[in-house]
Amino acid sequence: MTFVQLIECRTSRLDEMNRLMDRWVEQTKGKRTASHSVVAKDRADASHIVEIVEFPSYEEAMRNSGLPETDRIFQDMVALCEETPTFTDLDVVRDEQLYAATARRFFELAPGQGAAPPFNDVFIEDYHDHDPANVQDVIGLDAVRREVEVWRGGFDFSFTIEDQMAQGDRVCTRWTFHGRHTGEFLGIAPTGQEVTMTGTTVHRCTPDGKIAEGWWQYDRLGLMQQLGVLDPLEL
Repeated sequence: MTFVQLIECRTSRLDEMNRLMDRWVEQTKGKRTASHSVVAKDRADASHIVEIVEFPSYEEAMRNSGLPETDRIFQDMVALCEETPTFTDLDVVRDEQLYAATARRFFELAPGQGAAPPFNDVFIEDYHDHDPANVQDVIGLDAVRREVEVWRGGFDFSFTIEDQMAQGDRVCTRWTFHGRHTGEFLGIAPTGQEVTMTGTTVHRCTPDGKIAEGWWQYDRLGLMQQLGVLDPLEL
């Protein structure tokens, strides 16, 4: 279970505090067990500083606290504070990456038969899609629906999400496409062939959680090979 430590203090020497943390990061390279750290300043009280440190588990947090470098930095940190820092230990019971959830929503909605769903809760109206397989970028919600309907018309398919990482307003999803070629696809008559294809998509999200832009990389050549439309010399 992920473990989070909440550290609160009061100081007017935030710049010195930041330099202190930079020193700790450098000194504990290859030793520390913290996986993520956020330092925040209270808007209502600029002297109120909160640090949120994430660990893979409580045990890893304790191991991190036992590092001699951590103890030295803590003593220096106390000297910069107006009062002794307070620590709150938290077991994480829910951790939802909201942008990642929106990206997953698309991969859940795209498969199916017939007309594509509205996607109004997934994409902004002027969504911009970058796909190297297309001569021109797909721009706009209506164009996205038409693109999805091309795949729906050609395959009975689904996606498996293999990995997903989120940072800032970007979400990167590594996926596997599983399908059966049941209809015409890009002029190719249905073959009934079972196919798989791997790919990666990076989505950029807006502050309200919808997807504004997407970049695709996937094994289109491998798909064509499985459909039997490539001459061996083209491989």
